[in-house]
Amino acid sequence: MAFQMVNYRAGSYIIIEGKREVGHFYIVRQGKVRTSKETPVAGEEGTTLLGPGDFFGVESAMSGHSRIETVVAQTDVSLIQVNNDQFGLLIQKNAPVAMKIIRSFSMKLRAFDSTITRLSFRTALEEDPSHLFDLGEFYFKEERFNHAAYAFQRYLQWNPKGKNVSQAKMRLQSMNKPLKAPAYMEKSINRTFNPDDMIFCENEPGFELYIIQGGRVKITKMVEGQEVMLAVLQTGDIFGEMAILDNKPRSASAICAEKATMLAINKANFEAMVKAQPQLATRLITLLSERIWMAYRQLANLMISDPQGRLYDTLLTLAEKNHIKIAPRSNHNFDIGGKDLLKMVGYDPNKDEHLIMDMLKNRWLKLDGGKIICQDLVELEKQVAFFRKKAAMERKKEKAQAV
Repeated sequence: MAFQMVNYRAGSYIIIEGKREVGHFYIVRQGKVRTSKETPVAGEEGTTLLGPGDFFGVESAMSGHSRIETVVAQTDVSLIQVNNDQFGLLIQKNAPVAMKIIRSFSMKLRAFDSTITRLSFRTALEEDPSHLFDLGEFYFKEERFNHAAYAFQRYLQWNPKGKNVSQAKMRLQSMNKPLKAPAYMEKSINRTFNPDDMIFCENEPGFELYIIQGGRVKITKMVEGQEVMLAVLQTGDIFGEMAILDNKPRSASAICAEKATMLAINKANFEAMVKAQPQLATRLITLLSERIWMAYRQLANLMISDPQGRLYDTLLTLAEKNHIKIAPRSNHNFDIGGKDLLKMVGYDPNKDEHLIMDMLKNRWLKLDGGKIICQDLVELEKQVAFFRKKAAMERKKEKAQAV
């Protein structure tokens, strides 16, 4: 099955943000293209110039969601068009392409996450092994002694001359725990964990990603001194990939919810695994694509200043995330209540209830059994388009005034 070659003249639009024709992505063979986003991300330029060997459109193609960028031919260009079902074939022929995509995705995700944290006024500390002591203290006060011991042991391992070394040792002795973490199974690719075992914790250096073969794993993160649950993962899910891709400390903790078996893949065998098992790279890139799409939509949501617009946009994102077809009079039960929606957007579920009441004035939105139901997803999409346009115009105006 050969890849298709396509050519575009300078000035042609190749993909358009928001469009849903997403069954393929492109690799530049010759010429240059320029990418742009309605909502630029901190750390990214407003537009990016791509040349031979660069790729675009992968996130949407592999997640099956709408496009998150617009790409225009800067010069006459020749492109390789790769359908998403040809991805395994591409990797078999050219494993470095997969590695390039995976690395660029991990960098994008870090940029998105730090921008989202900044814009939502949450203070999450930059990951650093010195913060392991604070994590240990949090678990110790919560009387989660196994987790506290893990964090203190890792603190001593990675900060042998740290300012809290003596306190960490005292804490471990008071819990009757060894100063060193047991090095059991760390060489084996097949791992088994018991309920409540800590697989890794936030801020420790990471050297492996995990593929769950059986069982469930909780992913948590400290935000403003509180432990926040990010996800519960199960069989087939991949986690821990960010640390091994960009050499940064873990950005979250992974704790077993029940007995679990998993494959541990390290930096040394990762590239070989990608070559030998293209389906692993395909799954990983699909996972990262989904995360990037969601992070971009979250970021775009934060750029809408009108609270009503943010609520509509969150509902549309939930529908699209679940691959619900957006069609006239298409009906969808979101399976969440008004208070859940307010929490998702960061509003107070008690003080801001009037926002839900205002939203329900639309004939095509209703509450049934406490759940939000949209009776026309196209109407919802129109509302979102209106508020996004309004936000873009406000940003343009602010920019002009700043000059």
